[in-house]
Amino acid sequence: MARQLRTEVPTKVDIKAALAEGVGTMLFVLMGAGTVVVSGSLNGGALDPARLVAIAVAHGLGILTMVSMTASISGGHLNPAVTFAVFLTGKIGLRRGVSYIVAQLVGAAIGALIIKLVVPAAIAGNLGSHGLGNGVSVGAGLLTEIVLTMALVLVIFGAAVDKKGPNIIAPIAIGFTVMLIHLFAVPLTGASVNPARSFGPALMSGTFGNFWIYLVGPLVGGAIGGLLYQCVFMNRKD
Repeated sequence: MARQLRTEVPTKVDIKAALAEGVGTMLFVLMGAGTVVVSGSLNGGALDPARLVAIAVAHGLGILTMVSMTASISGGHLNPAVTFAVFLTGKIGLRRGVSYIVAQLVGAAIGALIIKLVVPAAIAGNLGSHGLGNGVSVGAGLLTEIVLTMALVLVIFGAAVDKKGPNIIAPIAIGFTVMLIHLFAVPLTGASVNPARSFGPALMSGTFGNFWIYLVGPLVGGAIGGLLYQCVFMNRKD
């Protein structure tokens, strides 16, 4: 029993990996949600094409750079839905998976807190929290988050997890996927595909309307994407 308990003590590698996930997610939320806030201050909050592109580029480049920074340390998940998918497919243990998700949520909250501290209250608004667009139903929003998270996780598995994938350019593939997702879905759901990205600003602004969509949708979509790639695409004989 004593030996079993000792093996459950987090190692330095575990701690460094979780810390990388927390710092990476913090910076991603700071850059992504921060761009939502400051770009809104420039045009009165309207979502015109220029602002949509700015938000998409910020999130795409944000995840590209943070995945590049953390990939060799933690695998560069930066997203509870990705960690959940990796855990379901047996590529990460429960202890490390839980530590990643906790670190991601804490990092996202700190990132949103920094936005709250540095951006004037008059323009901070809901700190870039996610919400359904005009006329978008709960069902449509949930389906959007499920399908787009599935797409993101499929790209991650194909580019980064699969040993036969183009691992060296994985951050670029992931960043461009996040950018495309935002170009399409920001007017619909805000384009979360990441419960941590939704959680941080919601917590710091107290904006939890329909928050469950941004938790359930990405987790379900991530699970579908991970299992689909693992069971159908990765189990090949070539």
